[in-house]
Amino acid sequence: MKFKNICVLGGSGFVGANIVRMLAAQGRNVRVLTRNRERAKELIVLPTVEVVDADIHDPVQLKQHFKGMDAVVNLVGILHEKTPGRIDKPMARRGDFQRVHIELPRKVINACVENGIQRVLHMSALGASGTSDSAYQRSKGIGEALVREAGLPHSDHENWYLDGPKFIHGASLYTTIFRPSVIFGRGDSFLTLFAGLCKTFPILPLANAQARFQPVWVEDVARAFVGALDNVASFGQTYDLCGPKVYTLAELVEFTCQTIGSTPRILPLCNKLSYLQAWAMEFKPGKKLMTRDNYYAMQVDNVCSGATMPGYQPAGLEAIVPEYLNESNPRGRYEGFRHRAGR
Repeated sequence: MKFKNICVLGGSGFVGANIVRMLAAQGRNVRVLTRNRERAKELIVLPTVEVVDADIHDPVQLKQHFKGMDAVVNLVGILHEKTPGRIDKPMARRGDFQRVHIELPRKVINACVENGIQRVLHMSALGASGTSDSAYQRSKGIGEALVREAGLPHSDHENWYLDGPKFIHGASLYTTIFRPSVIFGRGDSFLTLFAGLCKTFPILPLANAQARFQPVWVEDVARAFVGALDNVASFGQTYDLCGPKVYTLAELVEFTCQTIGSTPRILPLCNKLSYLQAWAMEFKPGKKLMTRDNYYAMQVDNVCSGATMPGYQPAGLEAIVPEYLNESNPRGRYEGFRHRAGR
């Protein structure tokens, strides 16, 4: 069985663009919903991809654009809130995390049911938990739980069977949830950010220097999504996605600096100073580098401990990162020019 018509939310983003390209390469029809069609110009030229301007938070538009689809992939997520809220108190003001990570998955589920779509792939995050001290991880955990509860329990696996593009088993959704660690690759907001800091500052005060991560390559994440789409064994499952090695934040920053030939002094901060740095950065205008919510998230190791997909073999970052961070080599310069040109 092959799902032919796929609607992707967040398809113009870092992970989404890679997933859309892989789906298109398989000859699938992909509908990308985006608030800014110009951001998806590299996808518009793909022959089986339709890019549609849409307000994905509008249930009416979701229902309209889900018509004719066989499956939905929800990749939408944010790292920082412009409008903070209290997701732990229903009567309090709702913030961006609640709107994006909780209310949107609920709307997606409802729109799928209304259109008879039974296949849903959902992007969560490693560390997502409804009891986390981090509002980001807490909202991700609640949204993940909503999707999981809407899906068919894994215990009913033996009762699944197919009939054309739909499944015959009541109105249950056939969900797969992915929980990646931090994701790296050209255009990431993690190692590329540190590369810029390494070039700019002779001393880098580093909060949460001993926080542990297991970074995963964006293409490995995309392959996991695409590989799970038709795989019946993945229905009802939740998968952690990580690279092959665990690093401290300090080790990742040191590696990034060495890769670009920079030698700033990295100054690990104690727990109290880490919190104060995060608090101070919240008031910095423009793009946020760190917030207190990030500080809370990094108190828990961001490493894999749950189930991983059978056959999943991720690439190590040492083999990938120099290709896009180090522009002193011909390949790096070419990729740098290509990225700045938006190609």
